[in-house]
Amino acid sequence: MAAIDLSDYNLGELKGLLFEVGKEIKTRERREVDQARARILALAQGAGIAAEQLLDGAALPRYRNPADPAQTWSGRGRQPKWVVEALAGGKSLDELRI
Repeated sequence: MAAIDLSDYNLGELKGLLFEVGKEIKTRERREVDQARARILALAQGAGIAAEQLLDGAALPRYRNPADPAQTWSGRGRQPKWVVEALAGGKSLDELRI
């Protein structure tokens, strides 16, 4: 990689450049992960393997927060705060089950 002369940039410009580089890195990482996921799923589908089988030991969510469906819990490890609060509020784990 060719050296880049940054000596003419002031501090604000350098920080702006750093911010933009960070954004670009995150964008490219997401894109590469998405592309890798698509390739893996296509290979699995071609081999007749369900995507769930690829998780191999990873816990799938078994419980969902009714107040915020984006929050899930596998039932393993420490109970999340929303589970503790739901149980304290009189709900059962069965009521939270997906």
